[in-house]
Amino acid sequence: MIAPIPPITPPVPVELPAVAASATSGGAFAGVFAQAVNSVEALNQNASASVASYLNGDGEELHNAVMATNQAELAFDLFLQVRNKVISAYQEVMKMQI
Repeated sequence: MIAPIPPITPPVPVELPAVAASATSGGAFAGVFAQAVNSVEALNQNASASVASYLNGDGEELHNAVMATNQAELAFDLFLQVRNKVISAYQEVMKMQI
């Protein structure tokens, strides 16, 4: 008899922290950037732990390991594209003549 397939758990959505509207906080961008890096790094570590758990035979399901890896990859790709847009915007501002 074939064992029933366990239900697939949905991925946890990645939320970027909200930016305060006050212009007086000089470290707002640095704080958001640091939190985004930490979030992406946490997802990467979670994926690595999930894959290691599956490979060690600790009861981790294959689909959970694959989903965690895909989630970490997508979060990194999103972070990379946002970084590219920020750098592009910075370069455009630097090209402006005063």
